[in-house]
Amino acid sequence: MSMEIERKFQIVRKPENLGQYRKKEIEQGYLCTNPVVRIRKSNEEYYLTYKSRLNMTGDSENIASICEEVELVLSEKAYLHLREKVDNRMITKTRYLIPIEGNYTAELDEFHGCLEGLIFVEVEFPDKEKATAFHPPDWFGKDVSFDKRYKNNHLAAVENLEEF
Repeated sequence: MSMEIERKFQIVRKPENLGQYRKKEIEQGYLCTNPVVRIRKSNEEYYLTYKSRLNMTGDSENIASICEEVELVLSEKAYLHLREKVDNRMITKTRYLIPIEGNYTAELDEFHGCLEGLIFVEVEFPDKEKATAFHPPDWFGKDVSFDKRYKNNHLAAVENLEEF
């Protein structure tokens, strides 16, 4: 089990030369949303993830979304079996891994399908103090870490961006 401490942001503009960064083609779906049980295909790797949220609202004490996370490797066959059981629908997106100041990686997600046009970025931190001290690059926009509309399990139920 590991602790996931992250902040999520809208973006003001995409970084230049986005194609130069490593990327992952991701497909994911949810078997349960409370607690979160997710399956994910990331390039040619398959995972089952369990997330238990430790804080759900942003306030002066909680600047980052924090949860306990367990991730298990799946076979392709197991993934395809579970894929038939997801609630709502599968999400597809391209995730760009962009190095930023502070030795962090900005994970910029560009969504596909009925969420085409939705783009946001998240950064994971080793502890709450570093998350609090983080100064986002100028291409980051509003902090949406506690806006449920930007949670992937919520997005799996959205039919189109007008509902967003």
